[in-house]
Amino acid sequence: MPRILAIAIWLIALGTAAVFCVPRWGLPRAISAHAGAIDQQFRMTMWVMGAAFLGVHLTLGFVVWRYRAGRAVRAAHSQGNGRLEAGLAIGTAAVFLFLAITGQRVWAGLKLSEAPAEAVQVEVVGQQFLWNFRYPGPDGRFGRTEPRLYNDADATIGARPGPLGIDPRDPAGRDDIVTKTLVVPVDRPIRILLRAKDVTHDFYVPALRLKQDAVPGMRISVHFTAREEGRYEIACAELCGQLHHQMRAWLEVRSRDAYEKWLKTMSGAE
Repeated sequence: MPRILAIAIWLIALGTAAVFCVPRWGLPRAISAHAGAIDQQFRMTMWVMGAAFLGVHLTLGFVVWRYRAGRAVRAAHSQGNGRLEAGLAIGTAAVFLFLAITGQRVWAGLKLSEAPAEAVQVEVVGQQFLWNFRYPGPDGRFGRTEPRLYNDADATIGARPGPLGIDPRDPAGRDDIVTKTLVVPVDRPIRILLRAKDVTHDFYVPALRLKQDAVPGMRISVHFTAREEGRYEIACAELCGQLHHQMRAWLEVRSRDAYEKWLKTMSGAE
């Protein structure tokens, strides 16, 4: 029985490691400028943790095999080995510090840097259970919004507040564009201004390697540059209510010409 247990431990450990090596079960396709650094950090962490996982379980299987009942070699009580324990503790701390420092550098490059001045501005508003996207329109300015003006039954903008509570008395909001799909140009910086109307949501685009909470009462800025045209899923990654699983939208990355044409069409210039 101990031999079977040892073999089972080894097989489970090797099988688990093999699953993570299958390309089709890896990270989804990456399309953003910062995705390479994010993926490299993920791979580095997975290799380190995978090596530790295999080392521990292969050693466990060896101990179960070697010191099974009936063997001449018997396990002996130990009072501990100070040098070995200190070495293992220092080694573990060094690995975790290395991963933390490299991860912090990637995080800072994405989260603590400002978007370029020429970045496209888009406001993203989460609510139970959908996303709304607002563009400033031809004047380049967002209109003022008021929570008391929220009207989910009215999807229009301009003279009426609509679902985002755009103040009709503010001229800057009369040409704002509100859509259910996030449309951006390829190879151009995009600045996202995140808001939430009701509870905490999470703006998550796997293809961008971008994930950021949207918190009521806060306007949070994140930015990215998409490198490939296409259509990609936007999800809410924060449990926000009974229909949380249905809260999704789409990111459409278009050529610059196609984006400009879409923007003119939405603003009524064509």
